[in-house]
Amino acid sequence: MPSSVMLTPSRGDGHPSPIAVSAIGLRKSYGDKTVLDGIDLRIAAGSVFALLGPNGAGKTTAVKILSTLITADGGQAQVAGHDLAADPRAVRAAIGVTGQFSAVDGLITGEENMLLMADLHHLPRAEGRRVAAALLERFDLVEAAKKPASTYSGGMKRRLDIAMTLVGSPRIIFLDEPTTGLDPRSRHNMWQIIRALVSDGVTVFLTTQYLEEADELADRVAVLNDGRIAAEGSPEELKRLVPGGHVRLRFADPAAHHRAARALGEATRDDEALALQIPSDGSQRDLRTILDRLDTAGIQADELTVHTPDLDDVFFALTASTTVPGQPQENAR
Repeated sequence: MPSSVMLTPSRGDGHPSPIAVSAIGLRKSYGDKTVLDGIDLRIAAGSVFALLGPNGAGKTTAVKILSTLITADGGQAQVAGHDLAADPRAVRAAIGVTGQFSAVDGLITGEENMLLMADLHHLPRAEGRRVAAALLERFDLVEAAKKPASTYSGGMKRRLDIAMTLVGSPRIIFLDEPTTGLDPRSRHNMWQIIRALVSDGVTVFLTTQYLEEADELADRVAVLNDGRIAAEGSPEELKRLVPGGHVRLRFADPAAHHRAARALGEATRDDEALALQIPSDGSQRDLRTILDRLDTAGIQADELTVHTPDLDDVFFALTASTTVPGQPQENAR
């Protein structure tokens, strides 16, 4: 397996996409612990980029650096076209950040949280009220707007958190573990919100330990391990890095099963189930080759299934970690 994969984001028309976030050689240590060991990132505008990694791998540290909350020990980065070190104020004006833990103040109402954020962005009072009302409606929080945020469910607090992040109309949003602790319905609602943001042209930098989430949402995924990017690409590209994909053929007729095994010499036989398993990357070309060989031999399978590695397989293969994907844990950093 290649030690890393790094492909240039493209719009699909042969031209590179505008870059929202780029980093070269970012480094960060805490004492003698190296958290980021020279990572490179290149994130296309208007896309979802997911950063995966074991607990304590440095995902949150990367978000904190790129959102100007902490400084890197080395390397260079540009966010929204602004140099991170030279012009952090311009970076902060272009981004929004939602951390692992809600920034919502539970002692005041949802509406008051929104208006407080509008004040922090120095919006005129009338405009602040207009923006707050529009976002409360967009995130289905109008009925709860006058209630203390402490009475909100976890999903409602997350929606309010993101609504507050959008008050300043950021073009790049960092979402650090945005669905941790949410029930499945709230998670799916959050996915819809993220998709809607991207359809509006917003770039989303997402960290998550839910591999299904990255597979569902991300245009590109990077796996962070031991302070370095172990691999990067689209979810489908990463899945092809991991061996184990295969096509399974099942036959109702023992004679057809036997003849197919002879025609497909590399197949693993299951005589009891009358099935054959053939190594495959699941591509159309691979499937066509297998079916053509069966046709040439005058054989037709009764059932064909394609099994390809998923992001769980990629995660385990690249990190060799005991961390269980899909089970959020408290990040060390």
